[in-house]
Amino acid sequence: MDNLWSDRGARAAVARYRAQGVGEDLALRVYTTRLLGGEPRLVQHGGGNTSVKTVLADLSGAPVEAMCVKGSGHDMASMEPAGLPAMRLDAVRPLAALDALSDEDMVNAQRLSLLDSRAPNPSVEALLHAFLPHKYIDHTHAWAVLSLTDGPDGAALAAEVFGDRAALVPYVMPGFALAKRAREIHAAHPGAEGLILLKHGIFSFGDSAEESYTRMIDLVSLAEARIARARRAAVSVRKPPPLARAAEAAPVLRGLAAKASGGAARRWILDRRSGPAVMTFVDNPEAARDSQAGPITPDHAIRTKGVPLIAPPLPASGGLDGYRAEAERAFARYADNYRAYFARRQARAGTAKTMLDPAPRVILAPGLGLFGIGKSVRDARIAADLAEAAAHVIPDAAALGGFESIGEDDLFDIEYWSLEQAKLGRAADPPLAGRIAVVTGGAGAIGRACVAAFAAAGAAVAALDLDGEAAAASGGALGLACDVTDPAAVRGAFDAVADAFGGVDIVISNAGAAFEGRIGEVSDDVLRAGFELNFFAHQTVARNAVRILRAQGTGGVLLFNASKQAVNPGRDFGPYGLPKAATLALARQYALDYGAEGIRANAVNADRIRGGMVTDALIARRAAARGTTERAYMTGNLLRRETVPEDAARAFLHLALAPATTGAALTVDGGNIAAALR
Repeated sequence: MDNLWSDRGARAAVARYRAQGVGEDLALRVYTTRLLGGEPRLVQHGGGNTSVKTVLADLSGAPVEAMCVKGSGHDMASMEPAGLPAMRLDAVRPLAALDALSDEDMVNAQRLSLLDSRAPNPSVEALLHAFLPHKYIDHTHAWAVLSLTDGPDGAALAAEVFGDRAALVPYVMPGFALAKRAREIHAAHPGAEGLILLKHGIFSFGDSAEESYTRMIDLVSLAEARIARARRAAVSVRKPPPLARAAEAAPVLRGLAAKASGGAARRWILDRRSGPAVMTFVDNPEAARDSQAGPITPDHAIRTKGVPLIAPPLPASGGLDGYRAEAERAFARYADNYRAYFARRQARAGTAKTMLDPAPRVILAPGLGLFGIGKSVRDARIAADLAEAAAHVIPDAAALGGFESIGEDDLFDIEYWSLEQAKLGRAADPPLAGRIAVVTGGAGAIGRACVAAFAAAGAAVAALDLDGEAAAASGGALGLACDVTDPAAVRGAFDAVADAFGGVDIVISNAGAAFEGRIGEVSDDVLRAGFELNFFAHQTVARNAVRILRAQGTGGVLLFNASKQAVNPGRDFGPYGLPKAATLALARQYALDYGAEGIRANAVNADRIRGGMVTDALIARRAAARGTTERAYMTGNLLRRETVPEDAARAFLHLALAPATTGAALTVDGGNIAAALR
């Protein structure tokens, strides 16, 4: 483990934060917190915590002995001073004399100790920091330490590796009880540089930020060296499958995960990992078996549940009917096992708990890799990162004598611990949480507005556009170059979306362009080009969407930009209006053919939206032909207002959220009776 401390970097941090009114102690605390948080082998996604004891001024200006400790849920990699709320030490140190303290009273006491009532909740391990005498204290869930201690011989191995440099703390659930136990053990080993929390992580401490940080790096490096001596040779594994094959299988698993969650409206985002360490792990039956022992550190259970689901091996070739059937049985077993686990622990606990959904948060898929599962791209990425950490820790623990997690009772206490659940937040999910939307023409004015609207509603949005750089800059979670008139390119783009997120739920088939010409005089080439882009491309996009929607088996939405030209053609606009009329009919045909499978299809008929199909040059020509101004042309509707891309985006979003609407066309034109359908 590299020591990244830099005197220059430390001085720069002190200078930067001094300009913000922050003292040197806290500035250096932020500096080393970021060093630790930036190393995933030490800290991942809000895990770990740090503190510094210092002197601050209260509102009256009087000096107060205080401890700045990481706020619950804050990310160490991006830490700022505000993420380290200050607590009065004289308010929390006396708590060490208590025999017991409930979680609720602990949280209340910590909040009452804050110098600023607006500050975030201190870490659930704040009292452990407060009860120890050291100025600087660091805590991580280092992979190497977990590999060393997550086994039947963990205590003996830790004693062998660390000797007197670190004292051993048996597993105790985080909170007041752990703070008390750590204090007692440290008192018996006052010369220790740190504490090793079995099956949990490591603490280091020092009189300076550099000393505490350096001790953390040195102790973890000792564990890494011991593992290196025991590490087994990697077994040979299959290479990850081609993108197209992974994209076929992912929607199957995603659809089953949605059904397993118990709610018809629930959808999940998937994040697949298939690096060498992951493939070695998931394709090794022994490692997969070990994964069922529990999480590598208790904190992970809130994000990954206790154990991953093990999917059947992906067949090397051929159809996926047999794979789907086996995977469905695996999901059923997982859900049954989870319900049984909850019933056992609920009976033991003797207190009423509400069972979480029984869907997995991690899937180990031999031949594919692993999948993190979450209701957003971020949540899925976190679950995948934590699962990938397990793919490193568990084999190393096995090489040292075996992997052993915390017991089922302790796992349940963590998974259903109110203080841990609070980290995930209590805000209501946005309406499209867990949904995946694809927007074609994603770099155009209407496309960008759709990307923004659907992302704001909680969807993971992939923007497809002929201009790949513009698609990537559209604001979506994924931007892809795609020529929608090229069937192979469209299939490849949808495969890429399915591989990135697990599937597709909503498609806004928006790409198009305005072709002009008097219908009796326009060339066949122009007319055919109009149909290629404004009709056949919509069919290619919809066909690929349906391919994935049917594999998921959870319904979906097809939305087409049909334009008012579909029902109210304009003079000399036949090469544009005729294919758009066919596209409106296409939407209704999809509604008719796939409605029984829960797939809805609707259209938006927009008119005169600047930056959509309506270019500035076209506006000028149309206005001149009518002998009017450009503004008068653009506002020539019943409401006398210009329609904008956001109007069209709102219409698409409305149709996506209308579960009982299919085969419909919604006008967005400021009012045009000639374009009204019914």
